[in-house]
Amino acid sequence: MHSKEYMPLPGSQNTSFSWRYISLVSIVLVYGTSLLLSQVNSLYVNHKQLGLQRQLDYHPADKEIQGLAFDADAKAKRPLTFKDVRNGTFYAESKEIQWIQTPESLTNDSGDYIVVERGNYYLRSLQDSAKKTVLYDLGSSIEYQNKTYAVESVTFSNDLKIALLTCNKRHNWRHSFFAAYFAYNVETKDIQPIIASSTEENSKIALSVISPDSSKIAYVLNNNVYVNDVSDFFSPASRQITFDGGDQIFNGKPDWVYEEEVFESDRALWWSPDSSHLVILRSNDTEVPTFPIPYFVQNSPGNSSSYPTLESIKYPKAGFANPIVDILIYDLSNDTLKQLPASDPFYNDEEINNTDRLITEVTWVGNEQVLVRVTNRESDILKIFIVSCPLSDSEMSSIVSRFEDGRDDKSWFEISHNTIHIPKSEKRPLEGYIDMMAVDGYEHLAYFSPPNASEPKAYLTKGEWEVVDGAAAYDFVSDKVYFVSTEKSSIERHVYSVDLEGASKENLTDVSKDGWFDVSFSKGARYLLLSYQGPDVPYQKLLDLHKGSSEDFSVNTDLQKTLDEYSLPEVKFGNITLDEGLTVNYKETLPLNFDPQKKYPLLFFVYGGPGSQLVQKPFSISFSSVIAAELDAVVVTVDGRGTGFKGKKFRNIVRDNLGYYEVLDQVTAAKHWISLGYVDSERTAIWGWSYGGYMTLKTLEHDQGEVFKYGMSVAPVTDWKLYDSVYTERYMHTPQQNPTGYKNCRVGEAEGFKNAKRFLLMHGTGDDNVHFQNSMQFIDSLDVAGVENYDMYVFPDSDHSIRWHNAGMVVYDRLFTWLKRAFDGEFEDVYSLNAVKPNGHMDDRFFIDLYG
Repeated sequence: MHSKEYMPLPGSQNTSFSWRYISLVSIVLVYGTSLLLSQVNSLYVNHKQLGLQRQLDYHPADKEIQGLAFDADAKAKRPLTFKDVRNGTFYAESKEIQWIQTPESLTNDSGDYIVVERGNYYLRSLQDSAKKTVLYDLGSSIEYQNKTYAVESVTFSNDLKIALLTCNKRHNWRHSFFAAYFAYNVETKDIQPIIASSTEENSKIALSVISPDSSKIAYVLNNNVYVNDVSDFFSPASRQITFDGGDQIFNGKPDWVYEEEVFESDRALWWSPDSSHLVILRSNDTEVPTFPIPYFVQNSPGNSSSYPTLESIKYPKAGFANPIVDILIYDLSNDTLKQLPASDPFYNDEEINNTDRLITEVTWVGNEQVLVRVTNRESDILKIFIVSCPLSDSEMSSIVSRFEDGRDDKSWFEISHNTIHIPKSEKRPLEGYIDMMAVDGYEHLAYFSPPNASEPKAYLTKGEWEVVDGAAAYDFVSDKVYFVSTEKSSIERHVYSVDLEGASKENLTDVSKDGWFDVSFSKGARYLLLSYQGPDVPYQKLLDLHKGSSEDFSVNTDLQKTLDEYSLPEVKFGNITLDEGLTVNYKETLPLNFDPQKKYPLLFFVYGGPGSQLVQKPFSISFSSVIAAELDAVVVTVDGRGTGFKGKKFRNIVRDNLGYYEVLDQVTAAKHWISLGYVDSERTAIWGWSYGGYMTLKTLEHDQGEVFKYGMSVAPVTDWKLYDSVYTERYMHTPQQNPTGYKNCRVGEAEGFKNAKRFLLMHGTGDDNVHFQNSMQFIDSLDVAGVENYDMYVFPDSDHSIRWHNAGMVVYDRLFTWLKRAFDGEFEDVYSLNAVKPNGHMDDRFFIDLYG
C-alpha cells in the first residue's frame, strides 16, 4: 500500500510518462502510490463570474471556489452515463517517448528520442526535425525456433545498435513479472535470446537492463545476477555474478516488501554512469515469515484443478523480521564482486543495526561513488552513506555524510528515489547532488557538494509549499535545476527552474491559470516533453528551453468535440474550515442540472493515507462523475489531516494513531455538507479502496450511523498488525513499541456498525498486498457481535487491483448497483437477527433445523 495507491475506474484516464511502448497506461493503485488518480479527477474549466456568484450563494463558507459554469444548453446535450466512461469515450490521447543519451548529451544535447507510430519505432531529433529513422518494424510478435513470442515492450540501447524485446510476460506482483527476453540487432534485424542455451530458462528472466555504454546486459534469473557482454552481438559472453540466489536470497531483484514499499519497481541493480561497476542489492529473507495465498480459479471456469494452488511469499508483517539487506558492487574490469569490510561504518552504526536497516535509495554520484540512503525500520532516523568503489582493485569503504533524526517531532522520512547527480565543471571542481530536505516543515531542494558534505552548499527552494518528487532535471549548460512544485496551490502542479545558488527562480508554466503538469526531460535537460494533464483538455508540447521555442506533440481536438456533446457534472474545488480553524481541500461533483433547493444523496469518496492526495486537478471523467450524473448524487472528496503537500505539521499529527484524526475530519466535513441544505441526511454514504477501505470502516465504526448511513469498503486493512512492516511501522512504529496505538487503530468495535443502515465489503482472495485475512477477521468479529447489516462480495484469485477474470468490470458494477439500491431506500427495512451471545457462541435454544 503506497501513499499514492488508488483504484481507478476502468476506462477513466490518467497519463504516466515513464517509457512503455506497447501497452496503454495501466490502472494502478496508493502514494504510495501511487501517484494515477483517474477515479478522483474530474472535468474542470475556469468558471465565469456568473457561475462563481451562483456557487457563492449556496456555499458561503467556501474559499478558492472554482468549477464549471452552468450550461444553458445542457438539456440539449447527452447526459453522462457509466457506459460512456467505460467504453473510452473520454480517452485523452498522449504519447510516450524514450530519450536517448549520447556521449555529448551533457554539453550538446541533441534531443534524440524514440516514439511509437502505428506500431513502428522511430528515431527523431529535436535538433534535426527532418530526421526520422525506423529502428524497429517487426510488429507485435516475433518468431524464434518455430515459436511465436508476443512483443510487449522494446527498449533501445543508447548507441541504438541493439534493443531489448520483452516477450510473453507472466505477472508476478505489482511491478514484477517473468518474461522471455531477446536482443535485437537494429542494423541486421537479427534476434538472439538473452540465454541462448535454453529457451525455457530464457522465459524465466525476471529483469534485464542495458548498460549506459550499450555493451552489456545485466539480467536476473532465479534471483541471481548475470552479465552478458554484447559488444559482439553474434557471440555474446555471459558471466554469472552471484551464486547464492534462491527462495531465501534475492540478488538484483527486490523481494515482495521492497518491490511494493521501497523501490516501487522490480529493479534492485544499478549501473554506474561509465558502465564500469554494477551495484546489486542483496536481500536475505531467511528470517522473514512466509504467508500462504491459495488460488482457486487460475484456469477458465470448469477447468480449474480439484485442489487449489498454494503460493507462498516472504511477507514481513508489522513487528516481524524484515529482510536483511546489503549492497554488493561488481567491478567489471577486474571481474570481482566486492562487499564492504566487516569493520566498515555501514555495518557498525550506533542508531541503525544491520538486521533492521532499510536501504531506500541507491544513486551513483560520479563513477566511483554511490549514495546509499538508509533508515531504521521505523523510518524516523535517516543516514546518507557515501560508498567509494575505486576503479582499481582496492577495497570498498563508506562514510556517513548526513544524519537526520525525526524522533523528537514525531516525524518520519518518506521513501523517495529522486536524488540527482550534479557533475563537476569548471565553475564547480567537485561532484555533488540535489536531495530533498525539510525547510521550516516543508519539503524543498538542497544542493550538496562534495557528496560527503554533511550540510547543504545551498538551499534551492523555500516557502510554505512543497517540491514534488525532487529535482526533475539539471541542465549542465545553463546551470539550471528544474522541478515541479505546489507553490501556486497544493492541488496544482507547475514547473519551475532555479540556479544552483537558489536564485533566479522562474516559471515555465503559466501560473495565472489552473494547471496540472508532468515533465519528461531529455538527457541534457535542454528539451522538455511538457504534458498538460488538466484541468482542461490535456495536451503535450515539446519545448526547446534554450531557444524558447515549442511545438505541439499531441492534441485532443476530438476529445474537445466529444465533451461539447455531453452534459457533464459540475466540479468544484476549494477549501473549508473545520474545527479549531483547520483548513482542508475538497472536491465536489454535483448532479446534472443541480438545484440547491433540492435534497440529494451524498457520497464521500475517501483515501486518506499518510502523505496521499486525492483532491487534485488533472482532467478526468471519473466514477465520481458517473455517480453524480446517473444516481443524481453529490460526491465529495476531502483531504483531511495526515494527507500530503500541506507541510509536516498537517501530515505528522497521525503518527502512531492512524484512523483517528482522519476519521474526525471526514465526519466533520460531512456535517458541513449536510448543513448546506441540499443534502438528504438519511442518504449519506462513504466509500474507499485499500487505505480508503480502512477509512470507510473506521469512519462507520466511529460515527455509528449518526452522519454516514451507508458505506462501501474495498480491499481494506482492518488490523495494522496484519499489514507489511515497512509501510505500517513508518507511521505506527512496531506493535511492541506502540501496543495501544495498534489496538485503537484496529477496526475492532463491531457494535459501532449496528446503527449504520447497511454497508458493503469487497475483497479479492488472491490479494498479496492487503491480505484477505483482514476481511475474514473483520467478518468474524461481526458474526461474534451479531452484526448482520452488511453485504459481502468476494473476487476469486483477484489481487489488490481486483481484475482477475473480468473482476475489474464487476467490482464497479457492484459498487454502482449497491449504492443505487441504498439511495433508493431498498435497505431501509432489512431484517437483522441478533441472537448471538456476547461470547460469540450460539445457545442450543437458538438452533433451528432447516433441513427438509
